Amino acid sequence: MPEIIIPPRLVRTDIDQDEMHAAIVRLQRRCIVELEQMQQLHQWLDNKRLSRQACRVIGESRTGKTFACDAYRLRHLGTQENGEAPKVPVLYWHCPPECTPRELFVGILDYLQYQITRGTVDEIRARVYHILKACQVEMIVLDEAHRLRPKTFSEVSDIFDQLRIAVVLVGTDRLDAVVRRDEQVHHRFMACHRFHRLNAAQLEETTAIWEEYVLKLPESSNLGSEKMQLVLGQATRGYIGLLDMILRESAIQALKQGQPRIDLATLTQVAAEYR
Repeated sequence: MPEIIIPPRLVRTDIDQDEMHAAIVRLQRRCIVELEQMQQLHQWLDNKRLSRQACRVIGESRTGKTFACDAYRLRHLGTQENGEAPKVPVLYWHCPPECTPRELFVGILDYLQYQITRGTVDEIRARVYHILKACQVEMIVLDEAHRLRPKTFSEVSDIFDQLRIAVVLVGTDRLDAVVRRDEQVHHRFMACHRFHRLNAAQLEETTAIWEEYVLKLPESSNLGSEKMQLVLGQATRGYIGLLDMILRESAIQALKQGQPRIDLATLTQVAAEYR
């Protein structure tokens, strides 16, 4: 087996190896940062849930819609008392491609941990209606809702009409186009909240929050500097999902090199892969 030789100038020992490994593991873990845009969505969803109104959440990919909606679910986790059905205020489900009514119903039953999912569509529908009532579901959030087939949209509309459950359709402008094709569906889901990309000021503010609360490197990387923000602005184009990916990867690269902070060269190298 050949000997591996690392020139001394390439060996970095600024950071303890155990600390580096722990920091990298932490950076690999998912976390939800509750920014102002997320708080605004949650307040809006609260109003729709309490008034039992159907609605849409629209935004480009990587703008944070999914994280914000999942965070809303986490704020309203189910509870259960002995011998009773669990109380699940908010149900969140990610629609598969070409989602059929059966897939929708089985997905709801699986989420509510109901094991009997066999039978005809009519039988499963009756089962779903029963358990939605038993679990006191107030809101159903359907992510990637543009994947629903036309018949499935009808089933979703019926859940809203018959059970008075607030149904939230989440997706990109493709969902908008699909909803507007059917006048009845559009009228039911007319209320809409839009997620936007970060502007320059928001990008700088969000970067500072990420540096302090997500990256938490041994030393400040000064990511709010003009040069750093120029790199991030060009690479992310205001998409918070890309910002998160670039900053996490840059932090991991810095740690692997034994650096206590992200320097401009590391950030530029990582950001170049996302353009």
